[in-house]
Amino acid sequence: MARKILVEKLSWGWGQESFRPVCYRHQVFQINIRDRNHIDKLKGLSNMQNSTLTFWNLPTTPGHPVNVVVPPASLELVKSFLKSHGFEYSVSIKDLQALFDKQIEEMKFNRRKEKRDGNFNYEAYHSLDQLYHEMANIASKYSKVVKLLNIGNSFEKRPLYVMKFSTGKNKRPAIWLNYGIHAREWITQATGIWTARKIASDFYGNKPKITSILNKMDIFLMPVANPDGYVYSQTKDPSWRKNRSRRKLKKCVGVDLNRNWDVAFSSLVPIKEKTTSDDPCSEIYHGPKPHSEVEVQSVANFIVKHGNFKSLIDFHSFSQLLMYPYGYINNKPPNFAELDKLGRDAAKALHSLFGTKYRVGSIYKTLYPVSGAFIDWAYIKGIKYTFTFEMRDTGKHGFLLPADQILPTAQETWLALEVIMEHVKDHLY
Repeated sequence: MARKILVEKLSWGWGQESFRPVCYRHQVFQINIRDRNHIDKLKGLSNMQNSTLTFWNLPTTPGHPVNVVVPPASLELVKSFLKSHGFEYSVSIKDLQALFDKQIEEMKFNRRKEKRDGNFNYEAYHSLDQLYHEMANIASKYSKVVKLLNIGNSFEKRPLYVMKFSTGKNKRPAIWLNYGIHAREWITQATGIWTARKIASDFYGNKPKITSILNKMDIFLMPVANPDGYVYSQTKDPSWRKNRSRRKLKKCVGVDLNRNWDVAFSSLVPIKEKTTSDDPCSEIYHGPKPHSEVEVQSVANFIVKHGNFKSLIDFHSFSQLLMYPYGYINNKPPNFAELDKLGRDAAKALHSLFGTKYRVGSIYKTLYPVSGAFIDWAYIKGIKYTFTFEMRDTGKHGFLLPADQILPTAQETWLALEVIMEHVKDHLY
């Protein structure tokens, strides 16, 4: 009965009445960036289209492709623009809706199979209620080391669940693992639930690495940091990034939860790169004030009240990057040398399994300038070992990574995570 109480009852919303195909015949262009002039031209393209284009990653760094969702009405115009300005590009996804529909059908098939067989398939994507159900299963099966905590509710009143892995008393040194802050990054939620099971089963199996970590520290793991957005991305719009908060007199919905933290909040709005926005209709809208979003408030309050977190790691997709502070300023953090070496050691361990290559560096230099980011907030709060992963891939599939890549992504990421957690365990402060 307790398990049933923990499971949120949600419908898929996949019936004709509730599902609106928002990306029918949309294509994804992968555009090569040669120089700063190319970056400026792409920003002009975005403005010219009055935001009908969706940039899956922003044009900020020469040599790194940009992936853009182009609606059918704009295809010829965008192709003409790219040709006239000397861009090289390819169509990485010819029909975004068809790919999305395929993944949803696979999920529905898997749901029926799991219901019939009674086993959770870690090599498939799942709805929110399935993820919450499996979190409860793990907490029940491995009850000596796992507890399921409810730290609050989302804007749409869905529970915010965190899994605590512990062998000792309260408020021991701790690590926070965060997944799914951006709704559309489904590989993160899938990796998060696999990682939860891995931690518990390895400890019960007396695996030495995780046993030594949990003998000295606790791990708090949040598989779905943005439940409302996650549901919306699976039932309405696969490109949805933000949460689903609404405000009076505002026609647009949602805030980017990774721009809402109280660190250099909104400070980068005026700069040319435009990686945060004060426009409520933008997908990188930072919100009306720091910690305005209940999802951010709940996590921040929990971390501050706990008071003994030593590491915080936030998982995203895509681009294959491993980054540390800062995002809002082009300065090295005080323990730069340690973070950089640890990041490179972790990326080397990740690479050893399947040969997946990651770039390592600060958010500012490796990705782009970002204000109001989770790991920067954690770092200035005194959490010394903070990292952001941008997992697979580099743009071929973007946010719709095929399900057959879930397991290898989770497995290789685990090797990097082990390196970081072991270092934190051995360097408590």
